[in-house]
Amino acid sequence: MIGRGTGDSYVVFLLPLERDLGWTRSQTTSVYSIYLLVTGLSSPIVGMLFDRWGPRALYTCGMAALAGAFLLAPHVQTLWQFYLTVGAMTGIAAAALGMVPSSSLISRWFRERLSTAISVAFAGLGMGALFIVPGVQYLLQTHDWRESYQIMGSALLVLIPLVFFLPWKRFALGHPDHLHLKRSSAAPERDWTVRAAMRTRAFWGLVWIFFFTATGMFTIMVQTVAYLVEQGFSPIVAATAFGFSSMLSVVGVVSTGAIADRIGPRNIVSLTFVGSITGVFVLLLMTWFPVQGLLAAFVLTFGVCQGARGPIVSSMSTRLFAGSHVAGIYGLIYASNAVGAGLGALMAGLLHDFTGSYRPSFVFSVCALFIAGLPFWRVPELRDFRMRPPAR
Repeated sequence: MIGRGTGDSYVVFLLPLERDLGWTRSQTTSVYSIYLLVTGLSSPIVGMLFDRWGPRALYTCGMAALAGAFLLAPHVQTLWQFYLTVGAMTGIAAAALGMVPSSSLISRWFRERLSTAISVAFAGLGMGALFIVPGVQYLLQTHDWRESYQIMGSALLVLIPLVFFLPWKRFALGHPDHLHLKRSSAAPERDWTVRAAMRTRAFWGLVWIFFFTATGMFTIMVQTVAYLVEQGFSPIVAATAFGFSSMLSVVGVVSTGAIADRIGPRNIVSLTFVGSITGVFVLLLMTWFPVQGLLAAFVLTFGVCQGARGPIVSSMSTRLFAGSHVAGIYGLIYASNAVGAGLGALMAGLLHDFTGSYRPSFVFSVCALFIAGLPFWRVPELRDFRMRPPAR
């Protein structure tokens, strides 16, 4: 919740940074792209470190990197310095605190309804955006962006000892029944390696889904607050709409995970793609009619489907590629998500600078989201996948 929420808070810094530093929209969004790209490139390493060292060192270092990035941010002056702090350091922290280690921990505690369990963890990402993004916007109402980063960094610094002293050994052991099942099974599941997983169509299908979904979604998400402000809404209303959209993602994430456990992922995922595309079309309509009713429709349709594919892909990965290297394999798959998100964020800024309009970004997003869903219909291992494992 903290890692994703603080990372997403950058969307409310876009306009203050443009005003104070004179950057273009593509320059400000490129910082967010660096953050997302570094998160993705760090995820495979984070997965391997988790498999080797465990969660205590990983989560503590992640929190320290996040606090350090925000404490250094007020002292930087140039774009490349922002790339190193708010971009790279925050990206490393987000990977260390994110869903790669979390999914591995959760898979040790839940065998039945794994998708539902991972959905609850993903819901924490939405809750982080709900509380942190509007909170940072309120902070910017009374402090400039440098002071706001200083306050955020100081608050995170206080949390580092708390993270270190959590009972990570107990968390990492997993559920006793799960451990007993693994020891007593006469036919243990295959212990997948990264190299073996990369030879399968299922692995590359999940990479495809994550990459294009993130590309389409983050083309919209990084620009949402700035777009709504430029359409005439107040900054607080824009940030609150972003937060409520993330809050509704909690509903969508949890419900789609539970439904996928019962009926399989393909149909429910396809429905979420329809919802996301509908939300983008509502934003496009708002370029002509920026009214409260359409804003509410966007928050509802886009918000409920935001993040809904993430826990399903995560649970599919942990089931398809179970074993001692599950975090490393999922780290590689998750990397495509962050790389796609970085591309989407960068394209949003570039298209806005080149055309002076948000409409090309909306069209680009719709195309990416349509392409994203194809493996669920074209790859047999994903098309016929069932979330629940066979009874033993």
